[in-house]
Amino acid sequence: MNEITALNNQYGIGAELIFEIGAGGQIIATINNEQASASIALQGAHLMTWQPAGSAPAIWLSPAARFAPGKSIRGGVPICWPWFGAHSTEADFPAHGFARTTDWHVINSVSLSDGTTQITFELTTADMPTRQWPQSTSVQYQITIGKTLSLALITRNSGQREITISEALHTYFAVSDVRNITIGGLDGCHYLDKAASMREKQQEGDVTFTSEVDRVYINTEADCVIRDPALSRQIRISKTGGHSTVVWNPWIDKATQMGDMGEDGHLKMVCVESANAANNFVAIQPGNEHLLMVNYSIETIF
Repeated sequence: MNEITALNNQYGIGAELIFEIGAGGQIIATINNEQASASIALQGAHLMTWQPAGSAPAIWLSPAARFAPGKSIRGGVPICWPWFGAHSTEADFPAHGFARTTDWHVINSVSLSDGTTQITFELTTADMPTRQWPQSTSVQYQITIGKTLSLALITRNSGQREITISEALHTYFAVSDVRNITIGGLDGCHYLDKAASMREKQQEGDVTFTSEVDRVYINTEADCVIRDPALSRQIRISKTGGHSTVVWNPWIDKATQMGDMGEDGHLKMVCVESANAANNFVAIQPGNEHLLMVNYSIETIF
């Protein structure tokens, strides 16, 4: 019995949840229910698309995204774990950790009574590169697809010593034109400006975009709202267990250098990441766990 057949037999839910082979030979979980549709690559447990019924796509996936073993997909929701950004001491370790390029295991799927579809993934210690992460740790990732999108990342310390992680759900949101949107919820927050040598600054008013933006907002648990008048909607981002918010758009020069953003791709996306980054790292005691959870909802504006 091949892997796709086994996955469909154990975790498929009729036409609601189907496993299939996608671009680049990736195994993809495709979800369609009355409330929304979505697709998730098992490599990285990488949610690639989410589109509520009757709405434009809410998650941006680059038209030039590359699908290859061990390579992160441009767009969707990469999981940055167990560190965010460059590793603090090892220059040859991958940026943003190994979770986004590791094959995750499906451990559960269910059609819930409220009409949503839930799928749960896991990495165990055996799945993690020992040199990069020798600690005894497991991590589960629960995705609930409906008219709202819920993502829950749970890190468990099964070892005998404290572990320290940083993390982010690196979500690429689809927008009509990044130059015409605003992000509310961060007024007055302090941030580290990665585009200005990590200088600490303070946000004044809404976030707007006229050039590269790469900011780690620290010590904030507030909801963020992406207001997009051209699409007559706003996307509300509500998090639990995250003390940082990262806002990123590479702008044209860096987007061109990346090679997988697509033509004018930077205008069609903005990243608002629910995170524990910079000095908002998380210490987890032996036998304990940490939950980073975020909910995305679409609200109509006129």
